[in-house]
Amino acid sequence: MEMHQVRYFLAVAQLLNFTRAAEECNVTQPSLTRAIKQLEAELGGDLFRRERPAAQLTELGQRMHPLLKQCFDAAIGARSLASSFRSGEIGALRIALTHSIDLSLLIPHLNQIRRQFNRLEFRFLRGTSREVGEFLKKGEAELGIAAEIDEAWDRIDVWPLFTESFELVVSDGHRLAGRSSIGLDDLRAEQLLSRAFCEHSARISASLREHGIDVEHSHEVSNEHDLIELVEADIGVAMVPHTSPVPERLTRTAVAGLDARRTVSLYGVAGRQRTAVANAVMSMLRGADWRQIAG
Repeated sequence: MEMHQVRYFLAVAQLLNFTRAAEECNVTQPSLTRAIKQLEAELGGDLFRRERPAAQLTELGQRMHPLLKQCFDAAIGARSLASSFRSGEIGALRIALTHSIDLSLLIPHLNQIRRQFNRLEFRFLRGTSREVGEFLKKGEAELGIAAEIDEAWDRIDVWPLFTESFELVVSDGHRLAGRSSIGLDDLRAEQLLSRAFCEHSARISASLREHGIDVEHSHEVSNEHDLIELVEADIGVAMVPHTSPVPERLTRTAVAGLDARRTVSLYGVAGRQRTAVANAVMSMLRGADWRQIAG
């Protein structure tokens, strides 16, 4: 399997037109068609139904698309890293995160990048969803990670990474501790802690309110550390994302019937030149398999 074959496949899958895909890839249509037929022969089946006016992905094509895209993104990231390594580039990565995103999600990728450079400086910026959008807009950050950005600027690019659920966290001595799942009725007598720093705080409160849960008298908390301290002291219970780190002395439990999920995305600015480091990190994050982390 050649990378140009994968690139041609992804172009046709996006445009659903062989002629336009050939123009996009700057090759002749016969060359593009021949490369895709070679890829189909290697994979053992048709990837497209050649229909007019638009081509359509076959079942095999639909199943192969995310795998080939991940492969292509990883190859682009590796090529960018190799180029930077050969040139001896010393770079910096400026990345903005909302307060609700835990940095541990990035550590494996940052370690991988760090091994490729003699010197690499990281700059992490924290803020609300609006502030992360402003960091990107002003060029203070090259990449952003958030569950949602409060920025309507049309140059903001978005690449969803994973979707996760929210879970209830209680102290080990709490009456709900040890249960794999609870119902919404179990929350009616509980003192809730509101994660005011989370982009989905208002949405979760609205969902709980719809089910008759008292959210008007919640304790408002402005950071994750304080939230954990209050839960440990059994002063309240809290809804947290699945990827939020929780000490072993606390207990997580699912809340049946609660529609509370969020999608964590990678953000960038369309058309703005990025450093080789930022391009490599972007490709790594987009090509990563987040399923185990996101549960």
